[in-house]
Amino acid sequence: MAKAYWIARVDVHNMDGYKQYVAENGPVFNKFGAKFLVRGGQFEAKEGTSRSRNVVLEFKDYATALACYNSPEYQRLVAMRSPHGESDLVIIEGYDGPQP
Repeated sequence: MAKAYWIARVDVHNMDGYKQYVAENGPVFNKFGAKFLVRGGQFEAKEGTSRSRNVVLEFKDYATALACYNSPEYQRLVAMRSPHGESDLVIIEGYDGPQP
């Protein structure tokens, strides 16, 4: 079974307000077994547009990744985070087939 990922790009406009989201997201992500693969960090945009912050979370499967996002616990965090920045989020199923 393929893993799944959240790929988020974020521009934070109010870091003080955003810090509360960061402080409270750990228990929700732990509940759904999420693992941070990228959390901020240095980057260089080579094509297209970018945002100032990038995050990639790994989940055991696509259903779990969707369940986390749709959970009441995470939706509370979305409402908390939204006034303090703009974000793009893709939830995507990984690939576990043969490699070229």
